[in-house]
Amino acid sequence: MRLYLINPCNPLVSIVHVKENRWNRYRIWKPLSLVTIAGMTPAEWEVTILDENLGVPDYRTMPRPDLVGITAFTSQACRAYEVAAYFRDMGVPVVMGGVHATMCIGEALARVDAVVTGEAESVWTQVLADVRGGALKPRYDGGLADIAKVPAGRHSLLDGRYAFGAIQTTRGCPLNCNFRSVSAFNGTHYRQRPITDVVAELKTIREKRVLVVDDNLIGTRADHIARAKDLFRAMIEADLRKEWIAQATINFADDEELLALAADAGCRGVFIGFETLSPEGLRELGTKLNLLRGRDFRASVRRIQRHRIQVVGSFIIGLDVDKPGIGERIAEVAGQYGVDNLNVLFLTPLPVTRLWDSMEAGDRTALDAFPDDWKYYTLTFPVARYAKLSLDECIEEMIRCNGQFYSLRKIAGRIWRNLWRWRRPFVTVVANFSYRSNLGLDCKAYAEFRRTHGHRYDSCQTESPT
Repeated sequence: MRLYLINPCNPLVSIVHVKENRWNRYRIWKPLSLVTIAGMTPAEWEVTILDENLGVPDYRTMPRPDLVGITAFTSQACRAYEVAAYFRDMGVPVVMGGVHATMCIGEALARVDAVVTGEAESVWTQVLADVRGGALKPRYDGGLADIAKVPAGRHSLLDGRYAFGAIQTTRGCPLNCNFRSVSAFNGTHYRQRPITDVVAELKTIREKRVLVVDDNLIGTRADHIARAKDLFRAMIEADLRKEWIAQATINFADDEELLALAADAGCRGVFIGFETLSPEGLRELGTKLNLLRGRDFRASVRRIQRHRIQVVGSFIIGLDVDKPGIGERIAEVAGQYGVDNLNVLFLTPLPVTRLWDSMEAGDRTALDAFPDDWKYYTLTFPVARYAKLSLDECIEEMIRCNGQFYSLRKIAGRIWRNLWRWRRPFVTVVANFSYRSNLGLDCKAYAEFRRTHGHRYDSCQTESPT
């Protein structure tokens, strides 16, 4: 039996354009969910993982599979349905899982043979058994898996064209922000894999550098922090010789022992969501952890950096509190914080989030011709009507923000500071030049977006700027 597991691409995402910008190789991550599912697939299945982000294969020249499994975020849904249609026309059953299929079950069921909702590990072997028996059901509800029983992924199935390996150590996000779909998909309970399993899987990853895909590696409570420290100690003892980057909240900076252990375990970079510049913006997003009175973000960033760990700061444009000038202000504040890299996104209503419900109720979802419009839900296109920013204004704010932060002079200053402080500048160099090299691609994409979709934003401003 032959199984294809496919991660569909979205050509509107600039980082997949590796030929146009070689720096993007460092920003394409392995489809870890497919690697994990492959690890649960019985030996009688011949498994091939196809990541279209590395290039779309010519499926016509490939052997006919007995089953196709597709995963997709919302921005990949349109391409996922195209791939599904191709194989279904051949008479091959197609199963779709992932966040989008879970949140838009009816839409997905109309275009594939079966949908797996939630986390697939608990039902995957049943799906395969039903396929072999000719009794594939239209829906399988995975729910929340017991990740203590999830085996290591088959990393060997992916070739060496990736700069980073990938691993997951926890699932679930207790913060439950109103714009994230992770809480609806993975739940708000913070679940942790056994540390011995994590270390054993890390040993099977051939890449020296690894992305830890956890939404928040260190959690929010004291027991979460203690577990993270135990994980780092185990990684140090195993002498893995891996360098890794992860996502965490700003409280990562509050524990010197945690920082020291993380650095010794190989942490070289951390992605932190600052999200907005104001307490009002944080309340709007439902983000509570950053609402600490008197927190000095610059000092927090410096504490992390003193351990030779780079900091990537993330912000959002399009909140109701955002006015013209927000882009340059974000670039300025990010510089004041001293972050090594900046990642700015548009506020995007994703299906089934509280933000989605709010914007739908207010008729603020400008791009709503689904499923075709899902391809713009990359977080890098302004798909909604924003309170105090028109379409042209929000795009200009994004362009100015990135242009200011990623000017050659600012990049040179950040690299020099890294070298002067004896920090490893690899993450900073790669991310800075990748973002800068994509500025031209992004401007072309925005110009085309304005041309083809500008008329759909005639009522873009829901409130007059004040």
